[in-house]
Amino acid sequence: MADPTDPAAPPGGAARTAQAPSALTRRRLLSLGAAGLAGGAASLLSGCATPGTTSVNTQPTIPAAGEPVRLQYWAWLKDLQKVCDVWNAQRPDIQVEAVWIPGGNSGGYQKLFAASAAGGSPDLAQVEFRSIPEFMLVNALVDLSRYGVDQYADRYNKALWQQVSYVDGVYGIPQDSGPMALYYRPDLLQRVGAEPPATWDEWAELAAEVRKIGAYLDVFAVSDASGFCAYATQAGATWFAVDGDHWTVNMTDEATLNTAAFFDKAIDRGLVSTAFTLFSPPWYAAAANNQIAGAVTASWGDALIESVSGGAGKWKVAPMPLWQNGSQTTGYGSSFIGGSTAAVMADSKHPKEAMEFAVWMTTSRAGIDAMIANSGIGWSPTDSYIGATRQQPSEFFSGQNYNEDVFVKMATEQNPDWQWWPLTTQSFNILADAFRRKGGSYTLVDAVRDAEGQIIEAFRNKGLSIERRGSSS
Repeated sequence: MADPTDPAAPPGGAARTAQAPSALTRRRLLSLGAAGLAGGAASLLSGCATPGTTSVNTQPTIPAAGEPVRLQYWAWLKDLQKVCDVWNAQRPDIQVEAVWIPGGNSGGYQKLFAASAAGGSPDLAQVEFRSIPEFMLVNALVDLSRYGVDQYADRYNKALWQQVSYVDGVYGIPQDSGPMALYYRPDLLQRVGAEPPATWDEWAELAAEVRKIGAYLDVFAVSDASGFCAYATQAGATWFAVDGDHWTVNMTDEATLNTAAFFDKAIDRGLVSTAFTLFSPPWYAAAANNQIAGAVTASWGDALIESVSGGAGKWKVAPMPLWQNGSQTTGYGSSFIGGSTAAVMADSKHPKEAMEFAVWMTTSRAGIDAMIANSGIGWSPTDSYIGATRQQPSEFFSGQNYNEDVFVKMATEQNPDWQWWPLTTQSFNILADAFRRKGGSYTLVDAVRDAEGQIIEAFRNKGLSIERRGSSS
């Protein structure tokens, strides 16, 4: 049977999967940030000065007869041109050139914002899910619903599609994601007579036993708030939303504070290390010395764990532990760290063709396999195909077919209500700064409360209207 996502066989107008609409429209997002953009010198990212001018999508351009459409894709994926070349060989009418840029917050976004402000952004750009609202604030992205993107919605994981969808449009094509699970060392767990924990309470009990053999079940990074955010998301937190003409925030809901209290206790009991971060040189040294028994992290962590010296055949993967309220499990089966989109930029003269390439790259078997083989992308954004190499048992992971056994299910058990917000990077920096103060009488619970107040202030400093959820202040 022919691959229905082959570029030579476009779909025949498949109906869009019904989605719970977000409360946020692009127009409302822009209006909420209008005050911050006034004067022509707003800064939408911490450390990234963005002129207040906005880009306006030009009319699509039809090339001269016999000339192909030429697209540029700016991304930090390695060897992306090899992926483009697979497409280029099949579609001589639409040719794609990949241009490497640094990772988003390592300089790539600064380049994109500067290019957009000057009216010279590429046709496509790699933009993380969490950064979509920041690009929308300066009108830098194309609403792809204008070009029939709805017909492709049912090809994508529903939670990921929701993260690029706003009431009046779709502002990116999901490119990859990072569903989470528990990587663990069976031999170290067997030394304490344990199996992988099914719940976070069981995880805490196991972490205490593992400490008795001189190992840690995991680390807690006080310098990177993305891990804590993922745990709270799994517990059911939804920090930001839009209510009428303003943003609302609630980082002190039950799910978030319970998560903070749980890790307060884990840190205080010495169950996790805060001395180093996951996949740092000290972590690799400890892992090679049998001092790391596990790690709850994203699907893309497999390649990093494979770098542990002497680790071949010693690791396996289990589902992410579940949160509990008494005897009942709560929240969701998994969470996510990372994930990006292929977004069509507002300056593109060929937005429809750019969209077609992005859909092929992220849903066709040829595109997904090429991205895995050449660019090492994270988890496939389509539930129908995870990639040929990810359907095989792994020698490193003890012969386990862990992608199909674990991550396929984890990818479908995400929090569908989570919504990203402007100033995400700055918000994470504020939260991490507060986490670093952990110690003595100062807790992670205190840090979350303090960070929420500082984030509200940061919003207002940018001219964004925001209130604590349920508050009229």
